[in-house]
Amino acid sequence: MIINKFLSPVLLLLLLITIGTSCSTKIHVTSIVHHARIYTVDHKFSTAEAMAIKDGKIVATGSNDHILSKYEADSSIDAKGKTVFPGFIDAHCHFTGYATDRWKCDLTGTSSFDEVLQKISEYAQSAPMQWLYGRGWDQNDWEVKQFPSKHQLDSMFPDRPVFLKRIDGHAALANQKALELAGIDAAAISKISGGEIEMKNGQPTGMLIDNAMSLVEKVIPEISDELAAKYFAALQKECFAVGLTSVHDCGVNEHTVELVDREQKAGRLKMKWFALLTDSTQYFERWIKKGRYKTDRLQVGGFKIYADGALGSRGAYLKQDYSDMQGHRGFLICDSIQLLTLAYNARFSGLQLCTHAIGDGGNKMVLDIYSRALKADNDLRWRIEHAQVVSPEDLHYFKEKKIIPSVQPTHATSDMYWAASRLGTTRMTGAYAYQSLLKQNNWMPLGTDFPVEDISPFKTFYAAVFRKDAKGFPDKGFQINEALTRKQAIRGMTYWAARAAFEENEKGSLTPGRAADFIILDRDLMSCPESEVLGTKVISTYINGERVY
Repeated sequence: MIINKFLSPVLLLLLLITIGTSCSTKIHVTSIVHHARIYTVDHKFSTAEAMAIKDGKIVATGSNDHILSKYEADSSIDAKGKTVFPGFIDAHCHFTGYATDRWKCDLTGTSSFDEVLQKISEYAQSAPMQWLYGRGWDQNDWEVKQFPSKHQLDSMFPDRPVFLKRIDGHAALANQKALELAGIDAAAISKISGGEIEMKNGQPTGMLIDNAMSLVEKVIPEISDELAAKYFAALQKECFAVGLTSVHDCGVNEHTVELVDREQKAGRLKMKWFALLTDSTQYFERWIKKGRYKTDRLQVGGFKIYADGALGSRGAYLKQDYSDMQGHRGFLICDSIQLLTLAYNARFSGLQLCTHAIGDGGNKMVLDIYSRALKADNDLRWRIEHAQVVSPEDLHYFKEKKIIPSVQPTHATSDMYWAASRLGTTRMTGAYAYQSLLKQNNWMPLGTDFPVEDISPFKTFYAAVFRKDAKGFPDKGFQINEALTRKQAIRGMTYWAARAAFEENEKGSLTPGRAADFIILDRDLMSCPESEVLGTKVISTYINGERVY
């Protein structure tokens, strides 16, 4: 640099101070993540080496040299070359329900009804309540693939009520004591709509399907708020450990919303939570008037409605008979007229309708009703949860009325062993057809439906991309033509999941202005071998820039 010799000493000093200051000044931020492989999951699916964070939000991403030279931080995170993704978002699960299920007996993975009986007998010795409540059995995993009956439970527990829910939550076995407390007898069968009380020789067998379960559930005592909050905190630790920073909790009541809100504001619950209210007439009337409720970590955004049941319990509503049960098509849980009325009333509320539909008949009913209520250019983001079996001729409704399929890839790899026996070869072409569904609107949120499936997002990714179970079966993938790409799967677990809750401008990508919700993994899901995906470990999890795991 050349200094003019005619400058006064004072001016020269000021000039040198200005130059020195401009050369050394950096922008102050809270933290910097550097030497990472960051997938921003923006519209270009860009990568970066570093990012700057201030007040819980992303300020900038770029190369190590750029970020480290431009910003100074209170703390820094050296990722040591590891992979960074936006925090995973589960777009369909039952977070609070799964948490409060923890007082119940876990029957997941039982290989026979005898094993169920053994587990419930052991559980009874230290159960926290008079009721014996279990969940997780699946008769499709047993050698005898038939629903059980209550008789053995009656002899084991003649004076203690027992209620054992199937893994999908759409069927349950109750003993005689539980049936008596619920007022269920031979005459009750005529009172059930959208469900079934299984009968044999004129008497209930104890099997209750879909709406019939509510007769028992409403007489089971609730656990305390203090215990529920304890379970919420315990479950969020498990979520953080697998990289989940947000969940869409499907089918909750107002009291649960109040409890989660309280725990979040007290700082005990850091998980971000999008709630869909359970389908209650009172809730519909109240919330359609008041609209969304939102805080920095919580949003009540719509309603979870059930169109039909589940395929595994043959409650899903099909257009034609089940291939393995002639004369039976499943059943609709909701009344189509009531759903249509709700759809018209909800159009201007800002709230979303998110309707569970499994069978091709159930999906067609919901698509018809949504299509009658929605305009072609709407951005209401009404969802069909699962969209599990959709006739190819009905796919166009998703695109024409911008209806969003919200799917859970592990359902495909859990059901693939027996789905064809329920549906037959022809209907299987429209089953678990995720790529076909994605093409309708070019975006689709992904979830797990935990506890129906495992909580792990890595299993979601693996099932979506490779269409195999955890053992690598089948070798070439289940209906592999419907697999998603790695990019599509990651978008479905981050940005698209945020978009499904109108939160894409807040989170779901690591771009300026978005929340610093991110995870550091021990391997790169975008390039690691298929055999390594399920072994992926989360090194750390951050929400709003705060390390929570």
